Amino acid sequence: MNFKTNYISENQRGEFNDFISNHPQGHILQSYEWGEVKAATNWVPHRFLVEGGDGPVAAASVLERRIPLLNKKIFYAPRGPVLDYGNTELFDFLLSEIRDLASRRGAFTLKIDPDILSQNKEIVQYLEGNGFSAQLNKDFEGIQPRYVFRLDLKPDLDDLLANLHSKTRYNVRLAKRRGVTIKEDCTKEDLRRFYEILEVTAVRDDFLVRGYEYFETIWECLVERGLAKLFMAEYEGKAIAGTLAFILGDKAWYLYGASSNKHRNVMPNYLLQWTMISWAKDQGCTMYDFRGVPGDLSKDNPLYGLYRFKRGFKGDYVEFIGEYDLVYSPLSHGIYLAMDKVYSSGVKRIIRLLKK
Repeated sequence: MNFKTNYISENQRGEFNDFISNHPQGHILQSYEWGEVKAATNWVPHRFLVEGGDGPVAAASVLERRIPLLNKKIFYAPRGPVLDYGNTELFDFLLSEIRDLASRRGAFTLKIDPDILSQNKEIVQYLEGNGFSAQLNKDFEGIQPRYVFRLDLKPDLDDLLANLHSKTRYNVRLAKRRGVTIKEDCTKEDLRRFYEILEVTAVRDDFLVRGYEYFETIWECLVERGLAKLFMAEYEGKAIAGTLAFILGDKAWYLYGASSNKHRNVMPNYLLQWTMISWAKDQGCTMYDFRGVPGDLSKDNPLYGLYRFKRGFKGDYVEFIGEYDLVYSPLSHGIYLAMDKVYSSGVKRIIRLLKK
C-alpha cells in the first residue's frame, strides 16, 4: 500500500485527535494538547498522520528536546506512536518517516513506550529486529510507568462497587459517613490548593514536583478543553486531598494525586478514586487507568502500599513492553546516558536534602 505523511497544523487538531481517540492504541499523551503542554517545558512537538487508501492509518506526536551541553536532540513519542503494530509495512514506513525527521532536526535517539502489553512477543521481536533496545525498569525508573492497574468500566456501576475489595468498599463508604465531600466543579483557585497539597505529598513521599506554572498549563490546555478534570476532597470546610484525571475518547487516566498529612483517617483517597471511576463511567469510558504501581511486589518494597491501595479497586494488573530506544548516533546516545545517570543521582540528593 502507498502511504503518505501529513504534518498536522493547528487547524487540523480535531482530525488528529479524532484518530487517536478512536484507535485501540490511542492515548492522551499522544493528543495534540499534550504536545502543547510539553511545548511549555522546552519540548518541540511534531505531529503527523499517515494516510492510507481510505484515510488515516497511523499517527504520532513526537516530542523533540535539545540536550544541554551535548547540543544534540532527543525524540520521544510518549505512549506512541499510534497504529496497528501488527502491520509491519505501515510500521516500517512510519519509522522511516521519523528517521528522516530526526536527520533533519539533528536527533540522535527515538524513545518510545507504546501502550502495548508485555505478552505481545511478536511486537517485541519486531522492535528488537529493527534496532530498538529495551530500557529495563521495574518500579518507576522509566518516564512512563511500566506497570499499572486498569479497570474495565463496561459493567454497571453497582456491579463495579460490589466487586471492590471489601476493605476498599468499606473505606469508600466510611469517607462519606465521616463527612468527606468531593468537589467536581473546580476552579483555578482549587488548582492552587491542589498544588499546595501536592507539595506536601512530594516531601512526604520522596519525589520532586514541577512548578505551579506546569499545572496552570495543564489547566489551560486540557481542563478547559474537556480533556482533564480536577477533583478535590474536602473535610470540615477544608481541602485535604485532590486528583487530576485525564480523558480521551473512551479512556480515562488518573495522572496526579495529592493528600494532606492531616485527616488521613477519614479516607479521602478512596472516595476520590471512586468518584473518578463514577465520572469516567458517566462519560462513556470503558477503561479507567490507575497509572503506576511497582513491578517489585514484595511486601518490603516501600511502594507496596501503593500497589495494595490500587489493587483494592479490582482492576487488572498490567505490564507494558516498556521503553525502547532506537539509536541514530551511538556516540551521542552514550554520552547522553552518562549525563542522565549523573543527573538522576543529583536529583536523589536534592530529595534527601529537602527532607532534612
